[in-house]
Amino acid sequence: MEWHACLDEYQKLVIRMSTPRVGIDNTVCRTATVVKVDSARRHGTLLEAVQILTDLNLSIKKAYISSDGQWFMDVFHVTDLNGNKLTDESVISYIEQSLETTYPDKSLGFNGLTALELTGTDRVGLLSEVFAVLAELQCNVVDAKVWTHNGRIASLIYVKDCNSGSPIEDSRRIDRIEARLRNVLRGDNDIRSARTSVSMAVTHTERRLHQMMSADCDYEQKSGLQCWTDSPVVNVQNWTERGYSVVNVQCEDRPKLLFDVVCTLTDMEYVVFHASINTTGDKAYLEFYIRHTDGTPISLEPERHRLIQCLQAAIERRASEGIRLELCTSDRQGLLTDVTRTFRENGLNVTRAEISTAMGVAMNVFHVTDATRNLADPKSIESVRQKIGLGNLKVKELPFRHSQMAERQDEHEIGVGGAVLLSLGSLVRKNLYNLGLIKSYS
Repeated sequence: MEWHACLDEYQKLVIRMSTPRVGIDNTVCRTATVVKVDSARRHGTLLEAVQILTDLNLSIKKAYISSDGQWFMDVFHVTDLNGNKLTDESVISYIEQSLETTYPDKSLGFNGLTALELTGTDRVGLLSEVFAVLAELQCNVVDAKVWTHNGRIASLIYVKDCNSGSPIEDSRRIDRIEARLRNVLRGDNDIRSARTSVSMAVTHTERRLHQMMSADCDYEQKSGLQCWTDSPVVNVQNWTERGYSVVNVQCEDRPKLLFDVVCTLTDMEYVVFHASINTTGDKAYLEFYIRHTDGTPISLEPERHRLIQCLQAAIERRASEGIRLELCTSDRQGLLTDVTRTFRENGLNVTRAEISTAMGVAMNVFHVTDATRNLADPKSIESVRQKIGLGNLKVKELPFRHSQMAERQDEHEIGVGGAVLLSLGSLVRKNLYNLGLIKSYS
């Protein structure tokens, strides 16, 4: 570590003490890479560590979190999404450098873009209307994530001006964009709760989506909506002798599960002092010993009930129903409008979406159901593929909750423009490439 000339010895000592120490070992565990992080205890440090690992699309199979006084020790057993240990030195080096940074960069390459935040009542075809309005207003969608849950929708969309390629900063234009999108979100029956905002602030997209949906009270079960038949089981009890509230979660395992749970606990102002995370087959078992930031456990029954609801919602949001479709094609103005309109015209409802572009290539993921949120008719899927292009739009898997063992197709197929549809095993390198940390992810 290089020290700035103006730092005295005391300042250097403080930096050494507050900087996390990271160890990565491929020999301790036969089936996973072990990542160990020792750091000073600060609210949010656990979330930052989990966030770094999950942003690289790593799967956390086991984890142990323990605090001793003002010090944390976190141990994570991680693999890539194919279940393999980490062997790429560039990935290992990036993890070490990121975890050793006290305040990691959360921008993920979104500087220079305008962020649009949207929440409202979900309905079939809503996403198609949103993208149509943005195209009409000369907004080029560079990246976006869309979640739906309990009849609500939240979206964080990063755009730039179609003509100049610059962020949108003119206040009158921003007001117009907000007003048009708010009218779309309201539709005919959502005057109260449709919300839009435009921001230049840098934020972590998925954490912000959790915050938006929680603020929209999506954790409250709305009448007339079908309840999940396999909702996660969450229990919260107090360990009075030790002054902890103990949270137990049992649910189906899936990527980014730990992030979703820790993100919710952190944003609800709980501190995790100890935790154990284990996965067995397709099941996950998580246990957390928590307190409020002031050091007290949960004392009121309404608070306990709300925490259970919020954790269940956080787990369900990402585990969307629907068949996963992956689009890889040359990017062009109006592409998202055309694709989502085709979904709507064929009776498909988008329950979750991840939009990204790189080097003029659109790499988008859509989870779709039929209009009643049941499994889509294969004939409708094939009709959409015929219209969009069989070589561009691939059916990658059934819903994770319905068919976890579904056989994955070969994902190294060439799309329009010579773009390569990346396999799940190479997503880690893709993220590093997008961050500018390696020269190639092929």
